[in-house]
Amino acid sequence: MTVTSERTTPATPAEQPAALTGVQRLPMAKALNLGMGRALADDPRVLLMGEDIGRLGGVFRVTDGLQAQFGEDRVVDTPLAESGIVGTAIGLALRGYRPVVEIQFDGFVFPAFDQITTQLAKMHYRSRGRLQLPVVIRIPFGGGIGAVEHHSESPEALFAHTAGLRVVSPSTPADAFTMIQQAIASPDPVIFLEPKGRYWEKGDVDLDAALPTPHGGPGDLDHARVVRTGTDVTLVAHGPTVATALRAAEAAAAEGRSVEVIDLRTISPLDTATIAASVQRTGRCVVVHEAPVLYGTGAEVAARITEECFFHLQAPVLRVGGFHTPYPVAKIEHDYLPGLDRVLDAVDRALAF
Repeated sequence: MTVTSERTTPATPAEQPAALTGVQRLPMAKALNLGMGRALADDPRVLLMGEDIGRLGGVFRVTDGLQAQFGEDRVVDTPLAESGIVGTAIGLALRGYRPVVEIQFDGFVFPAFDQITTQLAKMHYRSRGRLQLPVVIRIPFGGGIGAVEHHSESPEALFAHTAGLRVVSPSTPADAFTMIQQAIASPDPVIFLEPKGRYWEKGDVDLDAALPTPHGGPGDLDHARVVRTGTDVTLVAHGPTVATALRAAEAAAAEGRSVEVIDLRTISPLDTATIAASVQRTGRCVVVHEAPVLYGTGAEVAARITEECFFHLQAPVLRVGGFHTPYPVAKIEHDYLPGLDRVLDAVDRALAF
């Protein structure tokens, strides 16, 4: 594979797609596509790598058209070898590039787990800060699409437990557009978890908005966001379960209960301050994620909130998630995933104290 720092085959004006501007209503997949396209155009060091991401445009068509626009040396179809893909990305990052790796499905990331956790996550620390590895690893994760075995996993806790990795997940097309660009610009390795079950849900995206500067405020990668205000209980979610949490809040409102919803956005580092400020107002907290409850992200949130808000809590922090089993067959996956009824049941239990 030959990689250059400049496009060797620039697209002619006839090949360039019409630029979208202003506020557009887009599915998340398209928002990610436009975000990566902008990063490729802005920085010749950025390149995309993955199985079938070029001519095919990826299994979910997230990279559709980018190889035709930027060339085969910038959008690279790789062999089916996740460990080799990530290992190559690490080498490219050490040479000054900013590779963006696509793992085709969440369950396929484990052959690359060694490269990610023992090399990518540790090299900056091991070199006493002399080496940076600005690698983004995109992983479609979560369930809800009726997939076969190894195609619906939620491995976020495995990566969040590994020091040296940023772990983030957008829940809306607007966040997907900005957060993928911020992740690519980050000097740190980023695990970018894309909720595959939400790829086709649309939302408003401001394509002209300036990206927040690093550590610049609520739009930053390091910050959670309050997406619905409430007074009775705080509902914390990330990625695919944010929409579920918002539906639960609406249903609770019909019964006279006020639920505040927080979108974590970043799983590691965890924005404890935003969650704690909310729980100090509501006195109750429920955490929702698709991954199994046991040792999941919710356990860390619960521990942090217990430490920070002990004298404000009026009920234990409750968790709602998947069961401690392998992800089930498609016919019963909706019984496994935390749906509206299970979330509302946890809200009722929190309010019963």
